[in-house]
Amino acid sequence: MSGRPPGRIAPAPAAREWMPHQHGAWAMLAVPFLLGVAASRVGPWQAVLAVAAVLGYLASATGQAWLRARRRDHYTVPLAVYGVVFSGLGLALVVAFPALLLALFVLAPTTAMIVAGAKPGTRRDLANSLAQALQALVLVPAAAWVSGAFDVPPVAVATAVGAAYLLGTVLVVRSVLRERNSPPFTALSVGFHAVLIVPALLLGAPWVVLAALLTARAWALPTIARRRLGTPRPLRAVHVGGVEAVASVAVVVVAFLSL
Repeated sequence: MSGRPPGRIAPAPAAREWMPHQHGAWAMLAVPFLLGVAASRVGPWQAVLAVAAVLGYLASATGQAWLRARRRDHYTVPLAVYGVVFSGLGLALVVAFPALLLALFVLAPTTAMIVAGAKPGTRRDLANSLAQALQALVLVPAAAWVSGAFDVPPVAVATAVGAAYLLGTVLVVRSVLRERNSPPFTALSVGFHAVLIVPALLLGAPWVVLAALLTARAWALPTIARRRLGTPRPLRAVHVGGVEAVASVAVVVVAFLSL
């Protein structure tokens, strides 16, 4: 008899090899990409960029799993497929928009950091999470550039908003999970969000309200997590993910209404 709890079905091994179980990564890709669209206009090349970004993430996540796995042959085919298709789309984008090569100044060093953090026995530290966020942030100017309507002021604002949101999300999620027993880390996260209210005043009332709500969530989530720790109803990763999904939608909506 299996020791698996009744009613729970373990994901098929093939699914684990092809689809990483890091649900927060999708928001980390979607938010900066949509901010770039909000700061420019919708264009056909943005669809190509979106698919390339997804495949790039899948290739990166699969590559990290390959480095950590004991049976690396399980990940060889997914890694090859993702890598080849991503390379093809990336080449097409670079041929059409050579300026996208500037992204390598961010992607090359951050990829090196992520690969180093993926070695067996290496703990995923804050620097690794920030490197992933910085890679995603490249999508803001890239999405605006391939639209053909790149305008520096709105793109600069969208990039700053994306940087603030992604960094804030990394701090919040870490304060709830890995650093849930560290009040100083929670204070750092809340303080970071509170400071963002000041520049939000320059962007208008919707941004101020948004910054205030994000600050409240930065305080509430780790507080609830500590209070429920050891109880029958602990705060789980799925709950944190739900809150972050709502926050992501709010950021994108305000951007499309304001930029």
